[in-house]
Amino acid sequence: MVLLLLLLLTACRDAPGLLAQIQERGTLVVATRNAPTTYYIGRDGPAGPEYDMARDFARHLGVELELRVKETLAEVFTALDRGEVDLAAAGLTFTPERARRYLFGPTYQAVRQQLVCRRGGPQAASAEALARVRLVVPAGSSYVARLEQLRSRHPTITWELERERGTEALLAAVWRREIDCTVADSHIVAINRRYYPELKVMFDLGGEDHLAWALPMGAVDLQAETLTWFADFRARGAWDSLWERYYGHLENFDYVDVRRFLKRVRTRLPRYRPWFEEAGARHGIPWTLLAAQAYQESHWNRRARSPTGVRGLMMLTLTTARELGIKSRLDARQSIFGGAKYLARLRDRLPQEIEEPDRTWMALAAYNVGYGHLRDAWELARRLGKEPYRWDSLREVLPLLAEKRYYRRLKYGYARGWEPVLYVQRIRDFQDLLERHLAETEGCGEGAHPQRLGCADRAALSPAGSG
Repeated sequence: MVLLLLLLLTACRDAPGLLAQIQERGTLVVATRNAPTTYYIGRDGPAGPEYDMARDFARHLGVELELRVKETLAEVFTALDRGEVDLAAAGLTFTPERARRYLFGPTYQAVRQQLVCRRGGPQAASAEALARVRLVVPAGSSYVARLEQLRSRHPTITWELERERGTEALLAAVWRREIDCTVADSHIVAINRRYYPELKVMFDLGGEDHLAWALPMGAVDLQAETLTWFADFRARGAWDSLWERYYGHLENFDYVDVRRFLKRVRTRLPRYRPWFEEAGARHGIPWTLLAAQAYQESHWNRRARSPTGVRGLMMLTLTTARELGIKSRLDARQSIFGGAKYLARLRDRLPQEIEEPDRTWMALAAYNVGYGHLRDAWELARRLGKEPYRWDSLREVLPLLAEKRYYRRLKYGYARGWEPVLYVQRIRDFQDLLERHLAETEGCGEGAHPQRLGCADRAALSPAGSG
């Protein structure tokens, strides 16, 4: 037995470590999940906090990044157990239980588990009150362990386990009043409250947790390299840039505020209106629609910048701006003409079968979520027996792109599908408010200039009722 142990120790010492294996094959294989806080296909390709960090770490190692997208946390850990991946970057919470089975890289983000309910719906203001609401949480999540700790002190609380929908989809279910409450990490809540303003954080379920990458138990060399890399990642400001891109200013999101909008119609719009009118005429788009879109994008702030790096009055990505020949996204005229040109391109790219006004609403949706996800929505609509080229069908289908049971079978995967629906609706609301204001202040009757007022253009686009 002593001889056998010596042989095993010698073999382990001579075998290359995981880091050496990665460098030898030239590929870092990473397990992740398709979600807004991990990895997804954005307007300009792959994006997400975990993706950005994993890509940077692969560059640090001098190798290519290969992602293995898993549907559940259980599948992520199974991939680690089977040696299918080198590490897991999937928004994983460090817990003592998991630390007994895996090594962890540096903790990079502090989060808190929060109970989320809906304003105007059933709520629980304390742990004891959880017994009186329908609480649903994802199966296999760290939320379950925290709830079990709470139940040791409050035996009457209960919850349901959801095995199909993830945290983001359950937050949407709370907003739709399908369930009373759920639990989510604070960074996930912060992102989703921008789109579901009625969501309300009731209280934190304990103290801070920390997110970290998980590695196989024997990968000590790879663990050490993640520590070295992350220290440099922070030192060069890359972490701060990532945080700003995905999480910056989430609490400052402005909801639809009619009074503020009308004030800015008077104070901000006049300086940009001639360019909206000219760009609209050039590309066959109602200028009031362009103005409403620009307000939704930037509140008519030419220096606006989003957490994802889009900038300017029409909030163009750097890639799109370059394709359109725009030299400065902060130049209001260039931004307006570039945004109008890009929207017109998207509209012209749509299948000819799509008629107005649906054609315009779908072009706006593609401007927001990307043309690839719009194509996924058409495909999903067909599978569900709905008419893909009608907006009233698509606005029901697009939110399903955030649900795993649907997006896992689609080409472009996860998308915040509710966002383009809200985006289009808000633009339509702003356009309606703007034209109502113009009709009251400038007139829209006989002799009025139709392009200046948007009266004729609006009539060509608007069906009866609100979409």
